[in-house]
Amino acid sequence: MSFDLLQTIGEKQKKSAVLDIRSGDTVKVSQKIKEGDKFRIQIFEGVVINVTKKASHTARFTVRKVASGVGVEKSYLIHSPLIDKIEIVSRGKARRNYLSFLRERSGKSARLKAQDFNHAAVNTLSEPVAETPTEVPAAA
Repeated sequence: MSFDLLQTIGEKQKKSAVLDIRSGDTVKVSQKIKEGDKFRIQIFEGVVINVTKKASHTARFTVRKVASGVGVEKSYLIHSPLIDKIEIVSRGKARRNYLSFLRERSGKSARLKAQDFNHAAVNTLSEPVAETPTEVPAAA
């Protein structure tokens, strides 16, 4: 298969609008989980420690949280059909893309400095504007 063919297939799989997720954000990811022949929604809330290939159809982000004293990380594909919804809860100041140093820290030292942001504006998806064909007036 040629690279162009693979790229066109990948572009068809991309979601039309996605949130601008950054490292340091605290997010709630709603993921569809299949159990038997039913689907349920599972929410995973944590800090984004890595975002890769934002412009690609293989864009990925990693979310980390501490559950029962154990660090848990999940990696998600942004354009996956199993991702139902992503909500940004808070923004943290991060000067780098890969926040691997958070793995060794716990408690207060694992916190990031919060940034002010507009919760409603950040969590709305901007749909691409579909061009409507303009009618050409008929010659009289």
